[in-house]
Amino acid sequence: MPTQTARLDPRAIAAELVNWYAQHARDYPWRRTRDAYAILVSEVMLQQTQITTVLDRGFYARWMEKFPDFKTLAAAKEEEVLKAWEGLGYYRRARNLQKLAREVMERHGGVFPCEPAAILALPGVGPYTAGAVASFAFGLAEPIVDGNIARVLSRLHDDATPVDSTAGAKVLWERSRALVEATDDPRALNSALMELGQTHCSPTKPACDLCPVRAYCRAKEPEALPVKQMRQEITPVTERVIFLRTAEGVLLEQETGKRRTGLWKLPALPAEHEDAPPKVLVRAQYGITRYKVTLWVHEPHKQAGQWPETHRFIATEELESTPMPAPYRKVLQQLLTGGEFRLSA
Repeated sequence: MPTQTARLDPRAIAAELVNWYAQHARDYPWRRTRDAYAILVSEVMLQQTQITTVLDRGFYARWMEKFPDFKTLAAAKEEEVLKAWEGLGYYRRARNLQKLAREVMERHGGVFPCEPAAILALPGVGPYTAGAVASFAFGLAEPIVDGNIARVLSRLHDDATPVDSTAGAKVLWERSRALVEATDDPRALNSALMELGQTHCSPTKPACDLCPVRAYCRAKEPEALPVKQMRQEITPVTERVIFLRTAEGVLLEQETGKRRTGLWKLPALPAEHEDAPPKVLVRAQYGITRYKVTLWVHEPHKQAGQWPETHRFIATEELESTPMPAPYRKVLQQLLTGGEFRLSA
């Protein structure tokens, strides 16, 4: 348990963090560059996604190879963008990233703006992303607050104000700003706060004895912080679809909802068949945000007929290049091969 032995001086704390980061920073590709595009891509990918997923499964490297700059991303077909994002989920991020790239090309002459207000005005950019790009790419003293930083700051100040409340968010951003404005190296300071939350100041069993700012930490019970107003309950959802394969290919349905617009999936079982659904071929489960989805794949309710405009038979050899939510990719591969689930990269 950390013990406070020094007053909470932003300049002293910032200096300790920057010095510690210089010695212990982990090596990530986006930390080797000042390119705003490369940094922006990493920040957008890391929203709702673990670093290990982005790096170890090659998402970041493949994206940067296919879309190395704003120009190539802006010019790409949406289908290509969604396919490159496949497996990361939350596809709105990919669409917003392309929308942003097009605005940079059209309104900023292909040059990413360096003013914080102009960055914040770009499509899909919130305070965290704006602060991250401003500090990491341009070295500006702009604050950032993510889950890791909220935990560090809550413990440092022994503050039980819920971090997801208006009051809690306000004080977190104020404290983050005080630290980043107290250093000559905002890039290192913000990186250090994130790194500390990812390593020593972990949610459970924090390594307080290794913390570079343990002399300043006021937390009496670190694992009790941060506090959140209320955790979301997981809602079970049932999803029923059909699998129909003919000489033309596999029947798929293009999604039109907000979450996965433009992606292809197995067609939904018509509502009139839900009370007495056809034979089950596969049952699978997957999670997304606060939902736990049970996916039932049924035999087709009919072999021929008029299908809605959102439905299309896609040749088997074209399925790999067709953008599709990862859970459907896994199920479809099992149905086509009869083997175990495996997720394509």
